[in-house]
Amino acid sequence: MIGYVMLGTNDLERAAQFYDQLLGEIGAKRFMETETFVAWVASPRGPALSVTKPFDGNPATVGNGVMVALAMDSRDKVDSLHRKAIELGAKDEGAPGPRGDNFYAGYFRDPDGNKLNAFFMGE
Repeated sequence: MIGYVMLGTNDLERAAQFYDQLLGEIGAKRFMETETFVAWVASPRGPALSVTKPFDGNPATVGNGVMVALAMDSRDKVDSLHRKAIELGAKDEGAPGPRGDNFYAGYFRDPDGNKLNAFFMGE
């Protein structure tokens, strides 16, 4: 159902480097970019994640209550992606672990303060 998610940034180069490395961990690659945004996909028809300088020219800010969830196919991949995010300068917002029945997730904020999580549903 979701086609793409855009996250605001005030430093496009820094954000692009962060997501090149982070999303590279799950096989995503850049597929579109301009001087104001960069977008990644893991599969040609799959959803995309983008970072952008705000169109209105105002500074990017973090949405309170907004979070992007990245689906993983194992708990190990949740652990690995969360660890990679922290290595790249993300802030830990909740170490990977079980969060109720059959839901495993790790939470972090990117260098611009956007909240993301990596999650796996299953046993």
